[in-house]
Order: sequence, then C-alpha cells, then structure tokens
Amino acid sequence: MTDAATVELDAQYRQLREECGLLDRSGRGKLLLRGAEAAEYLQGQLTNDIEALAPGEGCYAALLDRKGHMQADMRVLRVAGDEIWVDTEAEALPTARRHLEMYKVGREVEVDDLTEARALLSLIGPRSAELSGAPPLPEHASEELNVNGVECLAVGTALGIDLIAPAADGERLRAALGEAGAVEVSAGAVEILRIEAGTPRFGAEMDSSTMPAEAGIVETAVNFEKGCYIGQETVARLHYRGKPNRHLRGLRLSAPTAPGTALLVGEKEVGKVGGSCVSPIHGPIALAILRREAEPGAELLVGEDGVTAQVVDLPFG
Repeated sequence: MTDAATVELDAQYRQLREECGLLDRSGRGKLLLRGAEAAEYLQGQLTNDIEALAPGEGCYAALLDRKGHMQADMRVLRVAGDEIWVDTEAEALPTARRHLEMYKVGREVEVDDLTEARALLSLIGPRSAELSGAPPLPEHASEELNVNGVECLAVGTALGIDLIAPAADGERLRAALGEAGAVEVSAGAVEILRIEAGTPRFGAEMDSSTMPAEAGIVETAVNFEKGCYIGQETVARLHYRGKPNRHLRGLRLSAPTAPGTALLVGEKEVGKVGGSCVSPIHGPIALAILRREAEPGAELLVGEDGVTAQVVDLPFG
C-alpha cells in the first residue's frame, strides 16, 4: 500500500471513529418473505426466535445444514405483520434463497429477491443518527424514515444506522447524506473496525464448514428455548455437552499477510487467516478460526515467509 493510500485509509478510519462515514452496501443479498405463515416458517429454518419479533424488531440468525454447519448468516427484520426482511452476504444469497424457496412448499409464504430492487447505505460512526435524521435505534430495531424526500427503512446497527430504500432513489439518498455531512469511505476502512471488534463475517472467517460455536456467535444468533430448526440437535449438543474443536481468535501479526494464509504450530496447520488489515491503532491484525490447541498467548507461524502471529482474545484492546 502506498503512503498516499495509507494516509487516506487512516483519514477514513478517523472519520468512522469520530464523525460519520457512508458505505454503499447495496451488494448484500436481500429477501422479503410475505404471508400469514412467514414467521412460523422461518422459525423452523433459522437459529433465532423469529416468531417473538414484533413489527420494528429484528435479530441476527443463521441458516444451518442438518449437521449444524452454517449455510448463511443474516439480519432478520419484522417490518410488518406478515412481512419479514432478510439480508445476508452476497456469497450466501444463492444458498439462502434456494433453501427458503424449496422448503416453503405448501405454506402461505412468498419469497421475493429484492437484491437489485433495494439500495442499502450504511452510516457508521457517532453522528450516524444525527446526520440521517433518525432517532438513535437499538441494533436491529427499525422504523420508517423520510430523508430529503426519499422513503427509507432505518435500521439500527452496532456501529450506526442502515438505510434501505428503492434502488432508483439510491443516488438521491447518497447525495442527501453527503450534503448532511456523511463522508464516503471505503470497504477497507470499515473492515478495520470489523476486525478490531472481533466480528466474524461469512465468506471471511465463516463458511459452510463452520459451526456457530466455533465462530463465537451463539449468544447473538442462537435461541435455545425456541422450537426445532434445521441443525438444532448438533448445536444444542455442542452447547450443553461438548466443547468446540475450533474457536474464533484475534492475531497480532509481525507483518501484514493475506487472507487464506496457513497458520501453523510447528508443522501442523491449525487454521487459516480470515480478515486481515493494518489498524492505525493496533498495527497488522487479523481474525481466524483456530484449532483448540492455538490458545491465546500462543505464537504461530504464518505461511512460509517468516511472518509470525500472536494469538489474542477478542476484541482487540
């Protein structure tokens, strides 16, 4: 990375930390489920308690296979009585859409893919609510909002406010937010915040071989009091009787390294680098799901170039 690029990334990072940055995340997969049985249907497919959500409430959840491995993670919003919004990583959309369409047979549920029809703009930083005109919203809470004539759904996030609007209004919404003071930032700058916080992402640390307990998302994504869902038996057995063989960890690197690089204890591979960045505060850091023997405090070899990594607890502090 050139010095100029580093300076620009640092400036964006400060904007996100101190003011408000704007990132277009319209590439996320977006589904809308409609029908009298939509909530009941998702209750039997996803890991969290969907039927408990009232309009304006939401949650984080996962879709698993029958062995408890993740197929997708997603945000679920109860936007109206019979309408439930789901958005997920782009790479997980085909699997999630295919699954939800396949298993709804015989139910009063429609699954509409709104990926191209809706824009999703993320405001990130302490001034997010102020610049959007939304009230401060708890994570996953939502309400209708008018931003300079654009009708949006405002959704609380851990870092600010997401605005979901018709794709045709996306540029007008972006311009209005820019005029209000939101500064556009890169995905790379936002990735630094994600890695520092120790938040796993499907397609980076998590994939179809990952169990929720290994990724450290059980507390936020899994409800153990709800009824049955696909993969429940494995998830419950691991939670109550066992210990996962792998855990999400942080890595302090001796030098920047690429995602996917092997991590070794001696000659034994214990995982691969997930998301990786150079934090203005912490220097080169990364996330990885590591085998149990790579405990915090351990030092790992990273690939074959002499780079090392110290395993640390999350979040980075």
